[in-house]
This record gives sequence, C-alpha cells and structure tokens, in this order.
Amino acid sequence: MLVDSHCHLDFPDFADDRDGVIARAGNAGVGLMVTICTKVSRFPEILAIAEAHENVYCSVGIHPHEAGSEPEVSAQQLVDLARHPKVVGIGETGLDYFYEHSPREAQARSFRAHIAAARESGLPLIVHTRDADTDTNAILAEEMGQGAFPGVIHCFSSSRQLAEEAVALGFYISASGIMTFKKADELRDAFAAVPPERLLVETDAPYLAPVPKRGKTNEPAFVAHTAARLAELHGMSPEAMAGITTANFLRLFSKVPPAAIAVPQDAPPAGPAA
Repeated sequence: MLVDSHCHLDFPDFADDRDGVIARAGNAGVGLMVTICTKVSRFPEILAIAEAHENVYCSVGIHPHEAGSEPEVSAQQLVDLARHPKVVGIGETGLDYFYEHSPREAQARSFRAHIAAARESGLPLIVHTRDADTDTNAILAEEMGQGAFPGVIHCFSSSRQLAEEAVALGFYISASGIMTFKKADELRDAFAAVPPERLLVETDAPYLAPVPKRGKTNEPAFVAHTAARLAELHGMSPEAMAGITTANFLRLFSKVPPAAIAVPQDAPPAGPAA
C-alpha cells in the first residue's frame, strides 16, 4: 500500500475527472492522498475535496509563488484552519528563487509564519524550495532553534548537502517523478544517501509524471513508478519500499489515523500501474 503524500486535486487539470483520478489511485494500490493547499483563498475548495473522499486529506498554506499576492496570514490563522480533522499539514510554503513570482522578503515572512503554525499545531511543515538551498536551510535551522517542529522537503530536487542538512534537522525527504528522469543521476545519488526511514513518495500531480508516464498528466496512481525506482536505489523490493514510505508517512503525518489507509478489495499489490 502506497501514499501519495503531495498532489493537487483541486487544480483545473482534474476538474472533469477528479472522481476517476481518485478511483484509479485506489485501484493502483494508493490508499491515501494528501491534496495540498497553495492559496489560502482557495482553502474551502480544497477542504471540500478532502471532505468528499474518505481517502483524501489536505493541508493549509500559501505557496511561495503566491506569497506576494495572497492575503498575508498569521500563524494563528493557519493553526485555526488546521483544526479541521481532515487538515493534516501546514503548507506548502518555502522559498523559490528560480521563478521569484513573489518578493523574497514576502516569501521569507510567509515561510516563518507557516513554521510557527507547524510548531504550535504539531502538524508537519511542507516545504517547497528551488534555487534557495542556503536560505532555506538557514531559516529552518534558525527556527528549529526556537523550538522543534516536524516537516518534509517535498518534491526534493536539490543537493545532497541540503538533503543531509534537512535530515539532520529531523526532516523527511520526498521523492517525486523528477527522481526517475533520465538526467537526474545527481538527484538519485542524493536519494540513495537518505536513510530509508526518512523517505516519502509523492506525485506533485498534475505535474512531473514519472518515467514511463512522462508527457502525460500526472496523477496519484503513478506514484508507484517513483516508489519502484526509489526501491532500486536502496536495493529493496517495491513492496518493501511501499511499506517503509507508508510507515514514514504515518509517523510524520500523525494526525492521519492508520486505519484511514485501507486496501480496496479489488486492488492489486502495490506496484507500478500499467
């Protein structure tokens, strides 16, 4: 049984077939999905998707791309929204210096507010970072000194050094389809060095479909391909990696009851979808 720890089921790509996407995930052995909030202004729609599907949970937060355009929220506002039983994470948040759709100062303020909310709520911080390794690690390390909080670097595509620094802070590292790409040898080397007990898998759907689904709209059912490639790197079977990453997910996203991850009666064993 697998978990897609990060997808975006509210995005327009899924509007016409969201129920089908969720059903295909279950039939591919993906027992649970977390649909991630990128705009607090859209949180009601995201929460509605989670409420409508037993095997879907959600987060609350503001993506760094939106930090300059979304209404600025306080840590307490995030904590209050996260009290709903279907909300299991804070974010996604972080720093993106590749696109810089928002001013760096706004990104950093938003990032710290989300960290404070994760610290207060105990829910995991879901971190997006791109071309911002130094500042991401500096903020995480500084804030960790103010009080511990759990978290994950999602869709990890950075250096082995950042992976090691994040793990040292107690973070998890999540593999997306990028890790399966032909030219991602350095990234695979970074993932090979991450302790198995700190690994998660995700799709970031509808983006970044893994090999052999590249070029298609990504969906949660495809997370099995990423998990299988990750298993190869660590010299284990796909079934073993599925078990490890699901156990890791439940440890980090501790608000999710273990009983929420159920195997559909007609579902095959966890493995790449055809």
